[in-house]
Amino acid sequence: MIRVLLVDDQHLVRSGIAGLLGLTPDIEMVGEAAGGEEALELVAAKTPDVMLLDVRMPGMSGIEVLARLNEAEYFPPTILLTTFDDDEALLAGMRAGARGFLLKDISLERLAEDIRHVAAGGSAIRPSVTERVLRGLRSLSPEFECLDPPCRLTSRETEILRLLASGLNNREVALALGTAEGTVKNQVSSILSKMGVRDRVRAVLRGIELGWI
Repeated sequence: MIRVLLVDDQHLVRSGIAGLLGLTPDIEMVGEAAGGEEALELVAAKTPDVMLLDVRMPGMSGIEVLARLNEAEYFPPTILLTTFDDDEALLAGMRAGARGFLLKDISLERLAEDIRHVAAGGSAIRPSVTERVLRGLRSLSPEFECLDPPCRLTSRETEILRLLASGLNNREVALALGTAEGTVKNQVSSILSKMGVRDRVRAVLRGIELGWI
């Protein structure tokens, strides 16, 4: 079972999403929070496999929740949810460590698919979103720590970075390249080390900024 924590200040939205996910046999709701402080408490208490986090909330925004989690002992893979297409929130969320960014009118099938993908180590960054990240990063510098300049990647590592940018997890990258999942895991670790970043989302953003992908 994939254990999910849902964070949204609107009761109807929480009820609707929770009800839909209740129809999915491999996904279990382990908690709901109406605000940022409650979300931080539940993350520590429940250690969910995936967190669905509203971007715009009174008091503490989803981006601020991510910033706090960057200092916490446990940071669950997080998908940001919003009711509108917000480039600024997208870039801020990706920089803060979010694994995905989805509109709340998403279908149950797509939401469940992306939850599974993120739980397996992938990301929910669709091609159209990646294009918008590209445009945004042309004018904005990264706000997370990274090596400057980073060590150059091998051709195989660059290929893997491009596959990560399309949202593939380690198993899917291994299948695409015809290699072992353990080998891909080691190569991803090498990519993160060479680029001086702590996760694959930051690696993708840094790779886009550098023009490597």
